[in-house]
Amino acid sequence: MQMTGAEIVVRCLQEEGVEHVFGYPGGAVLFIYDELSKQNKVKHILVRHEQGALHAADGYARSTHKVGVALVTSGPGVTNAVTGIATAYSDSIPLVVITGQVPTYAIGEDAFQECDTVGITRPCVKHNFLVRKVEDIASTIKKAFYIASTGRPGPVVVDIPKDVSAQKTEFLYPASISLRSYNPVVKGHPGQIKKALQLLAQAQRPMIYTGGGVILGESATELTEFVRKLGFPCTNTLMGLGGFPATDKQFLGMLGMHGTYEANLAMQECDVLLAIGARFDDRVIGNPKHFFDPKRTIIHVDVDPSSISKRVKVDVPIVGQVRDVLKEFNKQWDLFKFHTDLPALKKWWAQIDTWRGRQCLNYERSTSIIKPQFVVQKLYEITKGDAFITSDVGQHQMWAAQYYKFNKPRRWINSGGLGTMGFGLPSAMGAQLANPRATVACVTGEASIQMCIQELSTCKQYKLPIKLICLNNRYMGMVRQWQEFFHGNRYAESYMNALPDFVKLAEAYGHVGIKVDKPGDVEAALKECFARKKELVFMDFQTDQTENVYPMIPGGKGLSEMILV
Repeated sequence: MQMTGAEIVVRCLQEEGVEHVFGYPGGAVLFIYDELSKQNKVKHILVRHEQGALHAADGYARSTHKVGVALVTSGPGVTNAVTGIATAYSDSIPLVVITGQVPTYAIGEDAFQECDTVGITRPCVKHNFLVRKVEDIASTIKKAFYIASTGRPGPVVVDIPKDVSAQKTEFLYPASISLRSYNPVVKGHPGQIKKALQLLAQAQRPMIYTGGGVILGESATELTEFVRKLGFPCTNTLMGLGGFPATDKQFLGMLGMHGTYEANLAMQECDVLLAIGARFDDRVIGNPKHFFDPKRTIIHVDVDPSSISKRVKVDVPIVGQVRDVLKEFNKQWDLFKFHTDLPALKKWWAQIDTWRGRQCLNYERSTSIIKPQFVVQKLYEITKGDAFITSDVGQHQMWAAQYYKFNKPRRWINSGGLGTMGFGLPSAMGAQLANPRATVACVTGEASIQMCIQELSTCKQYKLPIKLICLNNRYMGMVRQWQEFFHGNRYAESYMNALPDFVKLAEAYGHVGIKVDKPGDVEAALKECFARKKELVFMDFQTDQTENVYPMIPGGKGLSEMILV
């Protein structure tokens, strides 16, 4: 059957089982939009800005085990989408981004709305394609989904010139794809796995450190089994929260720049460290030279070989899918009857409990002003820890990570690697569409929310009952905190002195707005908010302007150099 390129694009999405495409139309993709309108298997979600389309597709992917899909036009459509593409790339999120391009004969002629999509996106994609022949569309899209979702996931861009989308050819969608130059390793090396287990059995002060790879690799169940089997302490990175239950007694909390005292010191003082699906980034271990004092033996499991020994030299590298490696860990631990050094482990836990005694997440309560930590704690209680929580970037993000106890994977959705303000609301849209019967809340700040606030219009159009929890301290909070600590209290351009009335703004978009300025009203207001199950509610909490996120490790310092108060 002869089909146009645009028809083929839509048929490919149907073949991949895509349910939602997030996008914004423009001249270069009008043939594709025309074909989308003729069918009902793939639903298009019209956002109000291309950045919102990418973040929504991203939130959709993070809250499921599916590839997120976005569709944008050429030129400014692509450049507006780059922030979202880079956000997904930094956190290894599988996306397929279909972009329009000027006709093939106009490429390189500075045509209207032309930009070098392949060149612009090359540094922030897993791969990208420029499709010059209609015959290549189907196989290219198949490759895109395969590359995006296998190995270390990531965004893939497929750039389609307008004339190619109008040309016709026979449609044939490949049942499978094979790329000679791309064969991600799945199984870990058996010898390395056995060596790792021997080291863990001999450990006096063991530590298990896990990251976003546990979430992306669908391996939370296997991780939890292994951690409980060994009785070792476990910590998650910001991206790994929910990989191991936060309410479990073996969980030490998040580690890193705003991690707990006990997690950071256990990470620093351990003698054998098992790192799983994590990359030892600067926000986790600070300066690597501080990290190696004292020295420890490091086992590193990751699907991406380029992540191993990139920042920190490891002793036992294991390349493979995290889930497969953890299955082997559990199997071989029992098969070879490994056992831990129980007296040493008891002594190690006694030390950890001493560190826990510092209660580093305690904060001064107030009856006159709302503390942001209190809002997050009440949010956790009222949602029973079962909501999908998205966040923007800043102090509110860290408080959400510290005080909301994530017991399940894929419930915590935030921009960790790129730190993108504006991510929270559109990613919540994607999570809500992917999980229509779930409770979805976005923890945000008065600065971040304004980056993509136009997506309140999208929420109205598609009746998305997201709950926005705005911790409004009238500052760019994290910027102000750094200015207080390191810039002599000079609050250069961090004070927000022209804020809108968020209640009226929410109402103008057709939603519900609630302003809360007294601590005693927080719980009742949140209960009212979540009782409105079919409405988007914007909650504007007037919080303490002077509150800082603690603990904090200054940039360039080591894990033991925390500021606690």
